[in-house]
Amino acid sequence: MLRFALVVALLTALGACTSTPPTHTPAPGSTSSTPPAQQTYVSIGDSYATGFAPGGAGESFAQIVAKQSGLKLVNLACNGATSADLATKPACGQDAGGKTQLDAAVDALRTTKTSLVTIVIGGNDLAPCAIAQDPLQCATTTVAGIRTNVAATLAKLRAVAPDVKIVGLTYPDIFLGAWVNPSIPNGKNIARLSVSMFQDFNTTIAAEYAKAGAKFADVTNTTGGYGALTDLTQDPKYGQIPASVAQVCTLTYFCDRSDVHPTPAGHQAIAEAVTAAGR
Repeated sequence: MLRFALVVALLTALGACTSTPPTHTPAPGSTSSTPPAQQTYVSIGDSYATGFAPGGAGESFAQIVAKQSGLKLVNLACNGATSADLATKPACGQDAGGKTQLDAAVDALRTTKTSLVTIVIGGNDLAPCAIAQDPLQCATTTVAGIRTNVAATLAKLRAVAPDVKIVGLTYPDIFLGAWVNPSIPNGKNIARLSVSMFQDFNTTIAAEYAKAGAKFADVTNTTGGYGALTDLTQDPKYGQIPASVAQVCTLTYFCDRSDVHPTPAGHQAIAEAVTAAGR
């Protein structure tokens, strides 16, 4: 800033067409009166980023991260988005401009000082597998498609912003909630299958983020999703149940409402995982 102030002073003196030396020089350490532009945080993905919840939208993890980091949030996420939708369907939010989430994110990276990008995607791709005839085979096929779409998304973001911090994230293992949800047939079997399904999904997707030099927030892990189902706890509503199930019941609405979205406590936990992964 000192160099800038000196240049301004010199140009002013030259513009006055006088040989009289300037009477004022900026003091060392002086700064411009214009504050630095606020840095941007670009969020793409699905309803986890929008904050969708039963009864209406609430504060999402993306809003929490932006607020805690002092960043301007450009939230392009859409409820119900799949990994393919990132590059094929219009983005949502006031900054979308009719572009796809991916194209709008690229524009934001080109036109703003962006310090963080988060991507939460894949849950809507995998959701049908919970009721498929062969859930594991469905998940295997679906994860391969998610991996391809995530890789293409990362390649396009990295092409325009090689050094920007990108954090990909996964989800709480909401299907653990089937253990206590009476509306889901064979709920305990679905809960058991979900553990390996999420492990495979997270390992595969984390590898794609690593290839692009991005961070990965394993939200499944930080919300207790890999815990042994033999590790029991006493839940005030459901009695003695696996501790990982009890945690999912606290952090999502799945156990009692069959809704996959996070509670306020869930969004806070996700925000903390994103922040920790991005350090």
